[in-house]
Amino acid sequence: MPKKFFEDRRPHNGMKYNEYLDYFKNKLEENFDEHIKLNFQRTNRIHKIYQIDNELKNIILRINSNQIWMVLTEAWCGDSAQSLPYIAIFAEQNPKIDLRILLRDSNLDIMDQYLTGTSRSIPKLISFDLDGNELFQWGPRPKKAQELIAKLRDEGIPKEKYLEELHKWYANDKGKSIEEEFKKILSKFSA
Repeated sequence: MPKKFFEDRRPHNGMKYNEYLDYFKNKLEENFDEHIKLNFQRTNRIHKIYQIDNELKNIILRINSNQIWMVLTEAWCGDSAQSLPYIAIFAEQNPKIDLRILLRDSNLDIMDQYLTGTSRSIPKLISFDLDGNELFQWGPRPKKAQELIAKLRDEGIPKEKYLEELHKWYANDKGKSIEEEFKKILSKFSA
């Protein structure tokens, strides 16, 4: 049975990715924030240099049923800046995938249904079929990045330092971990 927010068509009415990028840019212009500036640069870098893996592209192209990919996020989120561009590129490979962005802080009732442990961690991708049945979830970061953060926290590394290490990890990984995770997830829907 679909969730109330799906019946209310909130995912369907979320921002398309290009609208989110415009929102992101406006956020940067209206309120200069170093985190948002860095995140915008990270997002743009990915769009400039990333080429989707052929195996993943073929898996995505073979998806033969419509899906709505709802992503909960915010412009200030560093993990989102490092992951959402890949998700958008994956989604644009197949017209049967409709990517929609909802701002977490404006949709806490939805976010609270998709917590990571007890945290409102983002980005969070939830995929639905057109009837509102949940197909899969992903997020808030690739498993290897999550393991790195857990290790650094366990070592007592301060947040500022472990976030620096996380972004170095993202830069070195170049989207390979998220590709591998999406190959496994999407293979289930690929005919």
